[in-house]
Amino acid sequence: MAEHRLSLAVNGREYQLHGKLVPFEVPGAECGDGDGNGHGAKMSPVAVVGLGYVGLPTAVALHGRCPRIIGIDISAKRLSEIAALNADLGEPDRLRLEAALGDGSLELTADAGAAAAADAVIICVPTPVDDDHVPDLAALRAACASVVEHTRPGQVIILTSTTYAGTTRELIAEPLSKRGLAVGTDVFVAFSPERIDPGNPDHLQRETPRVVGGITPACATRAAGVIGRLTDVVYLVSSPEAAEATKLYENIFRAVSLALANEFADACGTLGLDPIEVTLAASTKPYGFLGAFPGPGVGGHCIPCDPHYLLWQLGEQGRHSPLIEQAMRSITHRPDRVIERAGQVLGAGGRTLAGARVMVVGASYKAGVRDLRESPALPLMSGLISAGAVVSYSDPLIPMVELPGGHLLSSAGSPRGEEWDLAIIHTLHPGTDYSWVRGCPRVLDATYQFDGAPHRALV
Repeated sequence: MAEHRLSLAVNGREYQLHGKLVPFEVPGAECGDGDGNGHGAKMSPVAVVGLGYVGLPTAVALHGRCPRIIGIDISAKRLSEIAALNADLGEPDRLRLEAALGDGSLELTADAGAAAAADAVIICVPTPVDDDHVPDLAALRAACASVVEHTRPGQVIILTSTTYAGTTRELIAEPLSKRGLAVGTDVFVAFSPERIDPGNPDHLQRETPRVVGGITPACATRAAGVIGRLTDVVYLVSSPEAAEATKLYENIFRAVSLALANEFADACGTLGLDPIEVTLAASTKPYGFLGAFPGPGVGGHCIPCDPHYLLWQLGEQGRHSPLIEQAMRSITHRPDRVIERAGQVLGAGGRTLAGARVMVVGASYKAGVRDLRESPALPLMSGLISAGAVVSYSDPLIPMVELPGGHLLSSAGSPRGEEWDLAIIHTLHPGTDYSWVRGCPRVLDATYQFDGAPHRALV
Protein backbone atom coordinates (compact mmCIF):
# COMPACT_ATOMS: atom_id res chain seq x y z
CA MET A 1 0.00 0.00 0.00
CA ALA A 2 1.33 3.43 -0.88
CA GLU A 3 2.17 5.65 2.06
CA HIS A 4 0.04 8.73 2.48
CA ARG A 5 1.83 11.69 3.99
CA LEU A 6 -0.01 14.76 5.23
CA SER A 7 1.23 17.76 7.14
CA LEU A 8 -1.23 19.41 9.49
CA ALA A 9 -0.89 22.65 11.44
CA VAL A 10 -3.47 23.40 14.15
CA ASN A 11 -3.16 26.34 16.52
CA GLY A 12 0.52 26.66 15.71
CA ARG A 13 1.36 22.99 16.32
CA GLU A 14 2.67 20.91 13.41
CA TYR A 15 1.64 17.29 12.92
CA GLN A 16 3.21 14.94 10.39
CA LEU A 17 0.72 12.26 9.42
CA HIS A 18 2.04 9.03 7.94
CA GLY A 19 0.26 5.92 6.73
CA LYS A 20 -3.37 5.12 7.25
CA LEU A 21 -4.48 6.58 10.58
CA VAL A 22 -2.63 8.87 12.95
CA PRO A 23 -4.39 10.54 15.89
CA PHE A 24 -3.78 14.05 16.99
CA GLU A 25 -5.34 16.37 19.52
CA VAL A 26 -6.93 19.66 18.57
CA PRO A 27 -5.95 21.84 21.53
CA GLY A 28 -7.86 24.74 22.98
CA ALA A 29 -11.53 25.56 23.16
CA GLU A 30 -11.72 28.69 21.11
CA CYS A 31 -13.95 28.85 18.08
CA GLY A 32 -11.28 27.85 15.61
CA ASP A 33 -8.76 29.28 13.25
CA GLY A 34 -9.98 31.87 10.83
CA ASP A 35 -7.30 30.95 8.31
CA GLY A 36 -7.02 27.28 9.29
CA ASN A 37 -3.38 27.72 10.29
CA GLY A 38 -3.60 28.43 13.97
CA HIS A 39 -3.14 32.16 13.73
CA GLY A 40 -5.73 32.80 16.36
CA ALA A 41 -8.54 34.50 14.43
CA LYS A 42 -11.96 33.53 15.71
CA MET A 43 -14.16 31.39 13.49
CA SER A 44 -17.28 33.16 12.38
CA PRO A 45 -20.61 31.35 12.12
CA VAL A 46 -20.95 27.63 11.60
CA ALA A 47 -24.05 26.45 9.76
CA VAL A 48 -25.55 23.03 10.48
CA VAL A 49 -27.78 21.78 7.66
CA GLY A 50 -30.36 19.30 8.96
CA LEU A 51 -31.44 19.43 12.61
CA GLY A 52 -32.43 15.84 13.20
CA TYR A 53 -30.97 13.21 15.51
CA VAL A 54 -27.42 14.13 14.43
CA GLY A 55 -27.66 17.76 13.36
CA LEU A 56 -29.28 19.14 16.50
CA PRO A 57 -26.80 17.55 18.94
CA THR A 58 -24.03 18.80 16.65
CA ALA A 59 -25.40 22.34 16.73
CA VAL A 60 -25.80 22.46 20.50
CA ALA A 61 -22.34 20.97 21.01
CA LEU A 62 -20.95 24.08 19.30
CA HIS A 63 -22.51 26.32 21.94
CA GLY A 64 -19.78 28.21 23.75
CA ARG A 65 -17.26 27.26 21.09
CA CYS A 66 -18.59 29.39 18.24
CA PRO A 67 -20.21 32.80 18.60
CA ARG A 68 -22.95 32.11 16.08
CA ILE A 69 -24.55 28.82 15.04
CA ILE A 70 -26.99 28.80 12.13
CA GLY A 71 -29.34 25.83 12.31
CA ILE A 72 -31.02 25.09 8.97
CA ASP A 73 -33.88 22.65 8.43
CA ILE A 74 -36.54 22.56 5.72
CA SER A 75 -39.19 21.34 8.19
CA ALA A 76 -41.13 24.14 9.87
CA LYS A 77 -42.51 21.55 12.31
CA ARG A 78 -39.03 20.50 13.35
CA LEU A 79 -37.92 24.10 13.81
CA SER A 80 -40.98 24.74 15.99
CA GLU A 81 -40.21 21.66 18.13
CA ILE A 82 -36.67 22.85 18.67
CA ALA A 83 -37.71 26.42 19.46
CA ALA A 84 -40.21 25.08 22.01
CA LEU A 85 -37.55 22.81 23.56
CA ASN A 86 -39.62 19.75 22.61
CA ALA A 87 -36.92 18.01 20.58
CA ASP A 88 -35.75 14.57 21.70
CA LEU A 89 -32.46 15.29 23.49
CA GLY A 90 -30.68 13.95 26.53
CA GLU A 91 -30.61 16.23 29.56
CA PRO A 92 -27.13 17.72 28.94
CA ASP A 93 -27.96 18.54 25.32
CA ARG A 94 -31.38 19.88 26.30
CA LEU A 95 -29.72 22.31 28.69
CA ARG A 96 -27.26 23.36 25.99
CA LEU A 97 -30.13 23.94 23.58
CA GLU A 98 -31.94 26.07 26.15
CA ALA A 99 -28.79 28.10 26.73
CA ALA A 100 -28.04 28.52 23.02
CA LEU A 101 -31.55 29.72 22.28
CA GLY A 102 -31.55 31.90 25.36
CA ASP A 103 -28.37 33.79 24.52
CA GLY A 104 -29.20 33.98 20.82
CA SER A 105 -26.09 32.13 19.63
CA LEU A 106 -28.27 29.49 17.90
CA GLU A 107 -30.40 30.83 15.08
CA LEU A 108 -33.07 28.62 13.51
CA THR A 109 -34.10 29.05 9.89
CA ALA A 110 -35.57 27.23 6.91
CA ASP A 111 -33.62 29.47 4.52
CA ALA A 112 -30.91 27.39 2.85
CA GLY A 113 -29.24 30.58 1.69
CA ALA A 114 -28.36 31.40 5.30
CA ALA A 115 -25.44 28.98 4.97
CA ALA A 116 -23.62 31.57 2.88
CA ALA A 117 -23.06 33.61 6.05
CA ALA A 118 -21.07 30.81 7.68
CA ASP A 119 -17.36 30.06 7.49
CA ALA A 120 -18.08 26.35 7.88
CA VAL A 121 -21.08 24.28 6.83
CA ILE A 122 -21.76 20.88 8.37
CA ILE A 123 -24.28 18.70 6.51
CA CYS A 124 -26.25 16.31 8.75
CA VAL A 125 -29.23 15.00 6.77
CA PRO A 126 -30.75 11.49 6.99
CA THR A 127 -29.66 8.79 4.56
CA PRO A 128 -32.29 6.02 4.85
CA VAL A 129 -32.97 3.02 2.64
CA ASP A 130 -36.28 2.21 0.94
CA ASP A 131 -38.41 -0.90 1.43
CA ASP A 132 -36.10 -2.81 -0.94
CA HIS A 133 -33.01 -1.74 1.04
CA VAL A 134 -31.86 0.56 -1.74
CA PRO A 135 -30.28 3.84 -0.54
CA ASP A 136 -32.73 6.73 -0.58
CA LEU A 137 -30.53 9.64 -1.59
CA ALA A 138 -33.24 12.26 -2.06
CA ALA A 139 -32.53 14.28 1.11
CA LEU A 140 -28.78 13.91 0.69
CA ARG A 141 -28.76 15.06 -2.93
CA ALA A 142 -31.07 17.99 -2.19
CA ALA A 143 -29.00 19.17 0.79
CA CYS A 144 -25.69 18.89 -1.04
CA ALA A 145 -27.07 20.70 -4.09
CA SER A 146 -28.39 23.49 -1.89
CA VAL A 147 -25.09 23.88 -0.06
CA VAL A 148 -23.15 23.87 -3.34
CA GLU A 149 -25.46 26.54 -4.74
CA HIS A 150 -24.81 28.87 -1.82
CA THR A 151 -21.12 28.11 -1.20
CA ARG A 152 -18.81 31.10 -1.31
CA PRO A 153 -14.99 31.22 -1.44
CA GLY A 154 -13.25 30.52 1.86
CA GLN A 155 -15.88 28.16 3.26
CA VAL A 156 -15.27 24.73 4.73
CA ILE A 157 -17.92 22.18 3.70
CA ILE A 158 -18.12 19.00 5.78
CA LEU A 159 -20.49 16.12 5.07
CA THR A 160 -21.29 13.90 8.08
CA SER A 161 -24.22 11.81 6.79
CA THR A 162 -23.43 8.11 6.45
CA THR A 163 -23.26 7.19 2.78
CA TYR A 164 -21.39 5.25 0.09
CA ALA A 165 -17.72 5.81 -0.68
CA GLY A 166 -17.34 8.60 -3.21
CA THR A 167 -20.37 10.66 -2.19
CA THR A 168 -18.46 13.72 -0.94
CA ARG A 169 -16.49 13.95 -4.13
CA GLU A 170 -19.50 13.26 -6.36
CA LEU A 171 -22.12 15.48 -4.71
CA ILE A 172 -19.99 18.31 -3.32
CA ALA A 173 -16.43 18.57 -4.65
CA GLU A 174 -17.16 17.99 -8.33
CA PRO A 175 -20.22 20.33 -8.47
CA LEU A 176 -18.17 23.03 -6.75
CA SER A 177 -15.44 22.61 -9.34
CA LYS A 178 -18.04 22.99 -12.06
CA ARG A 179 -19.04 26.27 -10.45
CA GLY A 180 -15.45 27.41 -10.93
CA LEU A 181 -14.39 27.05 -7.29
CA ALA A 182 -11.05 25.28 -6.82
CA VAL A 183 -11.39 22.70 -4.06
CA GLY A 184 -8.44 22.98 -1.70
CA THR A 185 -7.78 26.59 -2.63
CA ASP A 186 -11.07 28.49 -2.95
CA VAL A 187 -13.19 26.14 -0.85
CA PHE A 188 -12.39 23.20 1.42
CA VAL A 189 -14.34 19.93 1.34
CA ALA A 190 -14.17 16.92 3.67
CA PHE A 191 -16.13 14.02 5.09
CA SER A 192 -16.33 13.36 8.84
CA PRO A 193 -18.80 10.64 9.83
CA GLU A 194 -21.00 11.37 12.81
CA ARG A 195 -20.45 9.36 15.97
CA ILE A 196 -23.43 10.21 18.14
CA ASP A 197 -24.85 7.59 20.50
CA PRO A 198 -28.34 8.86 21.43
CA GLY A 199 -29.30 8.57 25.06
CA ASN A 200 -25.90 7.25 26.18
CA PRO A 201 -24.16 9.58 28.67
CA ASP A 202 -21.04 7.37 28.53
CA HIS A 203 -20.29 8.36 24.93
CA LEU A 204 -20.17 12.14 24.84
CA GLN A 205 -19.23 13.92 21.62
CA ARG A 206 -16.33 15.70 23.27
CA GLU A 207 -14.78 12.39 24.36
CA THR A 208 -15.43 10.47 21.13
CA PRO A 209 -12.71 10.68 18.45
CA ARG A 210 -13.81 11.79 14.98
CA VAL A 211 -12.43 10.73 11.61
CA VAL A 212 -11.78 13.34 8.91
CA GLY A 213 -10.90 12.79 5.27
CA GLY A 214 -10.32 15.82 3.04
CA ILE A 215 -10.23 16.15 -0.73
CA THR A 216 -6.76 17.70 -0.30
CA PRO A 217 -4.40 18.11 2.68
CA ALA A 218 -5.54 21.74 2.95
CA CYS A 219 -9.14 20.53 3.12
CA ALA A 220 -8.20 18.08 5.89
CA THR A 221 -6.49 20.86 7.83
CA ARG A 222 -9.48 23.20 7.67
CA ALA A 223 -12.01 20.46 8.41
CA ALA A 224 -10.00 19.20 11.38
CA GLY A 225 -10.08 22.69 12.84
CA VAL A 226 -13.89 22.69 12.63
CA ILE A 227 -14.47 19.14 13.86
CA GLY A 228 -12.01 19.83 16.66
CA ARG A 229 -14.64 22.10 18.16
CA LEU A 230 -16.76 18.98 18.72
CA THR A 231 -14.16 16.51 19.95
CA ASP A 232 -10.78 16.42 21.64
CA VAL A 233 -9.27 13.95 19.18
CA VAL A 234 -9.43 13.86 15.39
CA TYR A 235 -8.16 11.02 13.21
CA LEU A 236 -7.08 11.98 9.71
CA VAL A 237 -7.35 9.57 6.81
CA SER A 238 -6.08 10.07 3.30
CA SER A 239 -9.35 10.84 1.53
CA PRO A 240 -13.10 11.36 1.99
CA GLU A 241 -13.63 7.89 0.52
CA ALA A 242 -11.55 6.35 3.33
CA ALA A 243 -13.61 8.25 5.90
CA GLU A 244 -16.88 7.22 4.24
CA ALA A 245 -15.80 3.57 4.23
CA THR A 246 -14.73 3.88 7.89
CA LYS A 247 -18.28 4.69 8.95
CA LEU A 248 -19.71 1.82 6.92
CA TYR A 249 -17.22 -0.62 8.41
CA GLU A 250 -18.03 0.53 11.97
CA ASN A 251 -21.73 -0.19 11.55
CA ILE A 252 -21.24 -3.35 9.49
CA PHE A 253 -19.08 -4.70 12.32
CA ARG A 254 -21.87 -3.97 14.79
CA ALA A 255 -24.48 -5.52 12.49
CA VAL A 256 -22.53 -8.76 12.14
CA SER A 257 -21.83 -8.84 15.90
CA LEU A 258 -25.51 -8.37 16.78
CA ALA A 259 -26.65 -10.98 14.26
CA LEU A 260 -24.16 -13.39 15.83
CA ALA A 261 -25.31 -12.49 19.35
CA ASN A 262 -28.93 -13.25 18.45
CA GLU A 263 -27.99 -16.54 16.80
CA PHE A 264 -25.86 -17.52 19.77
CA ALA A 265 -28.74 -16.65 22.12
CA ASP A 266 -30.95 -19.10 20.21
CA ALA A 267 -28.23 -21.73 20.59
CA CYS A 268 -28.07 -21.05 24.34
CA GLY A 269 -31.84 -21.49 24.52
CA THR A 270 -31.50 -24.94 22.98
CA LEU A 271 -28.80 -25.80 25.53
CA GLY A 272 -30.70 -24.34 28.49
CA LEU A 273 -28.12 -21.61 29.10
CA ASP A 274 -28.39 -17.87 29.79
CA PRO A 275 -26.72 -16.03 26.88
CA ILE A 276 -26.10 -12.92 28.98
CA GLU A 277 -24.18 -14.94 31.57
CA VAL A 278 -22.09 -16.59 28.86
CA THR A 279 -21.44 -13.29 27.06
CA LEU A 280 -20.32 -11.56 30.24
CA ALA A 281 -18.03 -14.47 31.04
CA ALA A 282 -16.51 -14.40 27.55
CA SER A 283 -16.02 -10.64 27.89
CA THR A 284 -13.56 -11.18 30.74
CA LYS A 285 -11.00 -12.20 28.11
CA PRO A 286 -8.86 -9.06 27.69
CA TYR A 287 -8.11 -9.63 24.00
CA GLY A 288 -9.75 -10.97 20.87
CA PHE A 289 -13.38 -10.85 22.03
CA LEU A 290 -15.85 -8.00 21.57
CA GLY A 291 -19.22 -9.13 22.83
CA ALA A 292 -22.72 -7.93 21.98
CA PHE A 293 -25.98 -8.66 23.75
CA PRO A 294 -28.95 -10.27 21.97
CA GLY A 295 -32.33 -8.60 21.72
CA PRO A 296 -35.65 -8.38 19.85
CA GLY A 297 -34.04 -6.89 16.75
CA VAL A 298 -31.97 -3.90 15.72
CA GLY A 299 -33.32 -0.38 15.34
CA GLY A 300 -32.13 3.15 14.75
CA HIS A 301 -30.70 4.48 11.55
CA CYS A 302 -27.17 3.10 11.65
CA ILE A 303 -27.20 -0.67 11.81
CA PRO A 304 -30.40 -1.60 9.92
CA CYS A 305 -29.65 0.88 7.10
CA ASP A 306 -26.00 1.78 6.71
CA PRO A 307 -24.61 -1.62 5.64
CA HIS A 308 -26.98 -1.56 2.68
CA TYR A 309 -25.07 1.43 1.27
CA LEU A 310 -22.02 -0.79 0.83
CA LEU A 311 -24.07 -3.76 -0.40
CA TRP A 312 -25.80 -1.50 -2.93
CA GLN A 313 -22.51 -0.03 -4.13
CA LEU A 314 -20.94 -3.47 -4.47
CA GLY A 315 -24.04 -4.74 -6.25
CA GLU A 316 -23.74 -1.93 -8.81
CA GLN A 317 -20.35 -3.42 -9.66
CA GLY A 318 -21.57 -7.00 -9.74
CA ARG A 319 -19.96 -7.92 -6.42
CA HIS A 320 -21.45 -9.61 -3.37
CA SER A 321 -20.56 -9.86 0.31
CA PRO A 322 -22.21 -13.05 1.59
CA LEU A 323 -21.38 -12.59 5.28
CA ILE A 324 -22.78 -9.04 5.43
CA GLU A 325 -25.81 -10.04 3.36
CA GLN A 326 -26.61 -12.91 5.73
CA ALA A 327 -26.17 -10.70 8.79
CA MET A 328 -28.61 -8.15 7.38
CA ARG A 329 -31.16 -10.89 6.57
CA SER A 330 -30.82 -12.17 10.12
CA ILE A 331 -31.38 -8.70 11.55
CA THR A 332 -34.43 -8.11 9.34
CA HIS A 333 -36.07 -11.38 10.41
CA ARG A 334 -35.30 -11.20 14.13
CA PRO A 335 -38.81 -9.91 15.04
CA ASP A 336 -40.19 -13.01 13.30
CA ARG A 337 -38.24 -15.14 15.75
CA VAL A 338 -39.78 -13.22 18.67
CA ILE A 339 -43.26 -13.85 17.23
CA GLU A 340 -42.42 -17.55 16.85
CA ARG A 341 -41.36 -17.75 20.50
CA ALA A 342 -44.49 -15.86 21.56
CA GLY A 343 -46.55 -18.59 19.92
CA GLN A 344 -44.52 -21.27 21.71
CA VAL A 345 -44.92 -19.62 25.12
CA LEU A 346 -48.67 -19.30 24.63
CA GLY A 347 -48.88 -22.82 23.24
CA ALA A 348 -47.31 -24.25 26.40
CA GLY A 349 -50.44 -23.05 28.22
CA GLY A 350 -52.85 -24.28 25.59
CA ARG A 351 -53.31 -20.90 23.88
CA THR A 352 -52.59 -19.68 20.38
CA LEU A 353 -51.63 -16.27 19.08
CA ALA A 354 -55.02 -15.99 17.40
CA GLY A 355 -57.24 -14.17 19.89
CA ALA A 356 -54.49 -13.81 22.52
CA ARG A 357 -54.14 -10.47 24.29
CA VAL A 358 -50.51 -9.39 23.90
CA MET A 359 -48.86 -6.38 25.52
CA VAL A 360 -45.56 -5.18 24.02
CA VAL A 361 -43.50 -3.42 26.69
CA GLY A 362 -41.56 -0.59 25.11
CA ALA A 363 -41.71 0.57 21.49
CA SER A 364 -38.68 2.80 20.88
CA TYR A 365 -35.65 1.13 19.37
CA LYS A 366 -33.42 1.96 22.34
CA ALA A 367 -33.77 2.52 26.06
CA GLY A 368 -34.11 6.14 27.11
CA VAL A 369 -34.77 7.64 23.67
CA ARG A 370 -37.95 8.85 21.99
CA ASP A 371 -37.03 7.32 18.67
CA LEU A 372 -38.99 4.87 16.53
CA ARG A 373 -36.64 4.77 13.54
CA GLU A 374 -36.44 1.18 12.30
CA SER A 375 -37.65 -0.04 15.70
CA PRO A 376 -38.18 -3.82 15.65
CA ALA A 377 -41.28 -3.18 17.77
CA LEU A 378 -43.10 -2.06 14.62
CA PRO A 379 -42.75 -5.28 12.59
CA LEU A 380 -43.19 -7.21 15.85
CA MET A 381 -46.58 -5.65 16.59
CA SER A 382 -47.61 -5.81 12.95
CA GLY A 383 -46.73 -9.51 12.78
CA LEU A 384 -48.60 -10.27 15.98
CA ILE A 385 -51.70 -8.55 14.62
CA SER A 386 -51.40 -10.50 11.37
CA ALA A 387 -51.32 -13.70 13.45
CA GLY A 388 -54.66 -12.72 15.00
CA ALA A 389 -53.44 -11.38 18.36
CA VAL A 390 -55.06 -8.41 20.10
CA VAL A 391 -52.05 -6.14 20.53
CA SER A 392 -51.30 -3.08 22.60
CA TYR A 393 -48.09 -1.53 23.85
CA SER A 394 -46.85 0.57 26.75
CA ASP A 395 -44.09 3.15 26.33
CA PRO A 396 -43.92 6.42 28.32
CA LEU A 397 -41.81 8.05 25.58
CA ILE A 398 -43.89 7.00 22.56
CA PRO A 399 -47.56 8.09 22.84
CA MET A 400 -48.61 6.68 19.45
CA VAL A 401 -47.25 4.43 16.72
CA GLU A 402 -48.30 3.91 13.13
CA LEU A 403 -47.75 0.37 11.89
CA PRO A 404 -47.30 -0.67 8.27
CA GLY A 405 -50.63 -0.36 6.53
CA GLY A 406 -51.65 2.68 8.57
CA HIS A 407 -52.74 0.82 11.72
CA LEU A 408 -52.58 3.25 14.68
CA LEU A 409 -51.96 2.23 18.27
CA SER A 410 -51.83 4.40 21.39
CA SER A 411 -49.68 3.61 24.39
CA ALA A 412 -51.53 2.07 27.31
CA GLY A 413 -51.23 4.57 30.13
CA SER A 414 -51.50 2.38 33.25
CA PRO A 415 -51.66 -1.26 32.15
CA ARG A 416 -52.55 -4.11 34.48
CA GLY A 417 -50.62 -7.31 33.92
CA GLU A 418 -53.53 -9.66 34.62
CA GLU A 419 -55.47 -8.17 31.69
CA TRP A 420 -53.04 -9.68 29.18
CA ASP A 421 -52.27 -13.24 28.17
CA LEU A 422 -48.68 -12.41 27.31
CA ALA A 423 -46.29 -9.51 27.86
CA ILE A 424 -43.32 -9.20 25.50
CA ILE A 425 -40.43 -7.18 26.92
CA HIS A 426 -39.03 -5.15 24.04
CA THR A 427 -37.48 -1.93 25.50
CA LEU A 428 -36.87 -1.05 29.13
CA HIS A 429 -36.61 2.67 29.84
CA PRO A 430 -34.65 3.83 32.88
CA GLY A 431 -36.74 5.20 35.73
CA THR A 432 -39.93 3.44 34.58
CA ASP A 433 -42.00 1.24 36.89
CA TYR A 434 -42.51 -2.20 35.37
CA SER A 435 -43.81 -3.92 38.50
CA TRP A 436 -47.18 -4.41 36.82
CA VAL A 437 -45.63 -6.91 34.40
CA ARG A 438 -45.29 -9.43 37.22
CA GLY A 439 -49.06 -9.84 37.20
CA CYS A 440 -49.10 -11.08 33.61
CA PRO A 441 -49.35 -14.90 33.50
CA ARG A 442 -46.78 -15.19 30.69
CA VAL A 443 -43.76 -12.96 30.10
CA LEU A 444 -41.44 -13.28 27.12
CA ASP A 445 -38.21 -11.36 27.66
CA ALA A 446 -36.74 -10.32 24.32
CA THR A 447 -34.13 -8.14 26.07
CA TYR A 448 -32.74 -11.12 28.07
CA GLN A 449 -32.21 -8.70 30.97
CA PHE A 450 -35.63 -8.21 32.62
CA ASP A 451 -35.62 -9.34 36.24
CA GLY A 452 -39.08 -8.09 37.21
CA ALA A 453 -40.92 -11.38 36.57
CA PRO A 454 -39.42 -14.62 37.91
CA HIS A 455 -41.61 -16.65 35.57
CA ARG A 456 -40.25 -14.99 32.42
CA ALA A 457 -39.26 -16.99 29.35
CA LEU A 458 -36.40 -15.97 27.05
CA VAL A 459 -36.59 -15.61 23.30
